[in-house]
Amino acid sequence: MRPILLFLCAFTSLQAGDWPQFLGPQRNCTATDETAIVGSTEPEIVWKRMLGSGHAGAVVRDNCVIMTHRQGGEIVTEALAAADGKSLWKHACPTAYRDSFGFDNGPRAVPCIAAGKVITHGPEGMVQALDFKTGELIWSYDTVAELESPQGYFGRACSPLVADGKVLLNVGGKNAKGGAGIIALDLATGKLVWQATEDEASYSSPVLLPEDQGVSAFFTRRGVLLTQTSDGKVLADDYFRAQIDASVNAAAPVPCGDGRLLFTAAYDVGAGLWQWNKAERKLTNLWKKADTLDCHYTTPVYHAGHVFGLHGRQESGMTLRCISVADGKVVWEAPDRLQGGTLILVGDKILLHSEAGELWIFSADPKKFNLLQRSQITRAGHRSHDAYSNGQLYARDAEKLVVLKVK
Repeated sequence: MRPILLFLCAFTSLQAGDWPQFLGPQRNCTATDETAIVGSTEPEIVWKRMLGSGHAGAVVRDNCVIMTHRQGGEIVTEALAAADGKSLWKHACPTAYRDSFGFDNGPRAVPCIAAGKVITHGPEGMVQALDFKTGELIWSYDTVAELESPQGYFGRACSPLVADGKVLLNVGGKNAKGGAGIIALDLATGKLVWQATEDEASYSSPVLLPEDQGVSAFFTRRGVLLTQTSDGKVLADDYFRAQIDASVNAAAPVPCGDGRLLFTAAYDVGAGLWQWNKAERKLTNLWKKADTLDCHYTTPVYHAGHVFGLHGRQESGMTLRCISVADGKVVWEAPDRLQGGTLILVGDKILLHSEAGELWIFSADPKKFNLLQRSQITRAGHRSHDAYSNGQLYARDAEKLVVLKVK
């Protein structure tokens, strides 16, 4: 329990039910709400709000919802009241970003709320810190101008991780000092504190090790990477990526208890489990399997010795799987295929918002697939990660944010 408490201390006065960053308060797709979900009735729509383009999901703190989306030639970051969606403030930043494949031109990275600031990372490579109360710009850092951060296939998508007074990002850059694949910016000033590795940027976002808060885990385009948060010292790395160039690493590392981390990617990569030894400062691979769970972009959920995730490519269809963390064996697979989606664990239930716009509520049961509820909640085509705060699900599609009461 102590590692979790230490993690929460990083978010001063964090309230139960807040969702202040990508993948939730502990950055593991898990809500801290204690209200149980039965899943026997359809969710109730609380309010809706039209948005511009983008795939960045919501973050919630102190009954305030932060969204970032594109309107015309601007990236707009907006604060909304959690009760009714009323706009509290807006901040606009000019952008000329164009997706290389003609897809969505909006932001991909989920913002982070920490120390009275909202940290955003735009698809064009601009990192900004805004005042959480007013939306006023505090600082900005241009990763393209400063570090030659490349656009890649689909723009910059790494969601900021705030730890030890720093903003950690995988930007795949470089400068006169050398590689800047991973960087840390000072949370107060936005100045570059350290840079490390020549690893290219992926579409994955970093996490802290719950058992060792001074260590951050990245899934770069090259593979598994652990750094010392204080100074960027590389503690461990392991090649883990597809053999073909037209591929992505997108799911975040998944802490699985006792210093274990699961990494997974599509394009014939599969999944692997690594063990971090805090005393020896050593990372050991426990297993790698090519066909147990290959997640294209969805970060899986860990619960009770098992991982629940979406196996397969988005283009050809995915299946919901439960695998054993101990050995990587598939325990069960849901019968229906889907294009994709995102997952959130709430108590002993999992909420799956599919790319078709459906909400599946099923039991986090490692023995069998038990679907409790299936409802259409948004339009099809979304790829943003939902947020869950104080009994409300914040789900986004291509045109709006939908807030639902899940019972």
